[in-house]
Amino acid sequence: HLAFHAQSTDRLLVAADNGRVYTVGGDKLPGGRGFGEPIRLTIDLEAESEIVAMFVVRPETRMLVASSDGRGFLTSGEAVLAETRKGKQLMNLRPKAKMAVMKSVPGGSDSVAVIGEKRKMLVFKLDELPELGRGAGVQLQRYRDGGLSDVIAFQLAEGISWPLGGESRRVRSETDLTPWRAIRGASGRIAPNGFPRSNQFEAVPPSPKDPTA
Repeated sequence: HLAFHAQSTDRLLVAADNGRVYTVGGDKLPGGRGFGEPIRLTIDLEAESEIVAMFVVRPETRMLVASSDGRGFLTSGEAVLAETRKGKQLMNLRPKAKMAVMKSVPGGSDSVAVIGEKRKMLVFKLDELPELGRGAGVQLQRYRDGGLSDVIAFQLAEGISWPLGGESRRVRSETDLTPWRAIRGASGRIAPNGFPRSNQFEAVPPSPKDPTA
């Protein structure tokens, strides 16, 4: 399930595992207190395709996309905004591969962390990725078997943090990522102790002191 705050004047980006992206105007969504309606009534999405991401997009938004076989690249809101129901093909996928991840790149990001299904993690420089309007991308991480689980862009100096789960609001942070740093396309090393069992870079909950919480 995906939930986020948006205005009726916003444009929402919908990314599907078939490598296509679609743009939906916030004003096109049903209002009031109804039960909503399937997004497939608004865009031409094949029945066998699943949505992998949906968020507010602006022309200046930078995004990171990756496929299940570990390929990826950077793109921009300007490149992906497609006003037709059919959307546009963003990722050229190899046979059996799917688009697995699409995330916005936080301001100040200088690094990428990627984790595979076998729990190996790799960290490399963000500028090792090309910025494309469409393509197959480059190999983010090498796999002997399995594929990609998740990928994020982040600021190396801040490290990676994740919630410890349960009722606790405690957070674990790994700020010295030296053991996992290598060139793009390497296989990486086993993820830090305590990394989420979901094998995902889970969002850290806001602090109780945070006024936006």
